[in-house]
Amino acid sequence: MAKKSMIAREAKRQKLVEQYAARRAALKEIINDQDRPMEERFRASLKLAKLPRNSSATRLHNRCQLTGRPHAYYRKLKISRIALRDLGSHGQIPGLVKSSW
Repeated sequence: MAKKSMIAREAKRQKLVEQYAARRAALKEIINDQDRPMEERFRASLKLAKLPRNSSATRLHNRCQLTGRPHAYYRKLKISRIALRDLGSHGQIPGLVKSSW
């Protein structure tokens, strides 16, 4: 189980990303538009830099929904390999069979 503070920090980042997503997208649209004047694009880049760092989607880290583990994360299932094995051993994931040879 991950530290509660790390899970809470990640949840806080997720909330900030959702809150500022539209604003960041609008500013990036202005910055990447080559037809706009250079001064306007520069002002937009300064505004983008003033937004909170944690509002950027690249600062998010995938974590297991059950344990909060940051490593060995399956994106499709949104859980870690350890949680997947545990659930599979208890028969809670349909179609998953523990391998043995």
